[in-house]
Amino acid sequence: MSVTVKNQRREAAARATGDRDGYVLRVKNLDVQYYTDAGIVYANNNVSFDLKPGERLGLVGESGSGKSTLALALMRMIHEPGKIAGGQILLDGTDLVGLSEEQMRLTRGSEIGMVPQGAMNSLNPVMRVKDQLIDTMEDHNLGLTRAQMEERVAEALRAVELDPRVGNMYPHELSGGMKQRACIAIAIIMTPKVIIADEPTSALDVVTQRQVMQTIGRIQQEMGSAVILIGHDMGLMAQFVDRLAVMYAGSLVELGSVQDSFTEPLHPYTQMLISSLPVLGKRGVFRSIPGITPLLRDLPPGCVFHDRCPKVM
Repeated sequence: MSVTVKNQRREAAARATGDRDGYVLRVKNLDVQYYTDAGIVYANNNVSFDLKPGERLGLVGESGSGKSTLALALMRMIHEPGKIAGGQILLDGTDLVGLSEEQMRLTRGSEIGMVPQGAMNSLNPVMRVKDQLIDTMEDHNLGLTRAQMEERVAEALRAVELDPRVGNMYPHELSGGMKQRACIAIAIIMTPKVIIADEPTSALDVVTQRQVMQTIGRIQQEMGSAVILIGHDMGLMAQFVDRLAVMYAGSLVELGSVQDSFTEPLHPYTQMLISSLPVLGKRGVFRSIPGITPLLRDLPPGCVFHDRCPKVM
């Protein structure tokens, strides 16, 4: 690793000190809604959580529970017919919801970065990998020469364990794991304080999944960034994150340490989710959660889980 990159990462770690209370990210009462002909879709409802520098937060839930919508909201990438209908997204004390489009464009990538869902298909097929990384830097007006930017590209590729020569290749020339690493390189090239990884190991084989997560973990420690990991793999969450947030039907129903979430879950949904996990060496019928998730445009009153909850009164 070059002295330049070491200095960049020291600077990133120094910047990631958080607000006055020590939080790099605070989400307060966030509501995200989509306006459709069939009615209002309440994708995120009153979501609140916080994140400290260097912390790893896992976000789990069924498909359609609002996880990816939350990630897009944090990046201010909710577009029509959706909108952020209420709440705050405080990054180092600055409310992203109130920023102009130009201010958010400069913040996105440099302060908060994202490895999107389906990242392997998010690369531009007609641009070389290095040009896509350079495009990210040019968008933030760093004032670097082409040679300086190419050096940063090479270092970013090395950081994700890719040969710098990969920068001269097109996406179709890369394997699935290499594409995923290239997307991670794009997300970290500006050394953001917060990295959102939306199902970064989907569609990868088990060995490559492990390698990708090891890469994310190592880079996160070197940069001092906080990470939000979104996914379905509870085993992966148990190994990687510090805290676990559980979403159901657009609401955050439980938030706690990963150990407490697995050994002493409090919400009935989390309890049933944990009990449905297969146990190695234990025979028996797999448990499932009876019932179906409510439509996000027709949520029940009160607790959104009460229609399926065995403890409802």
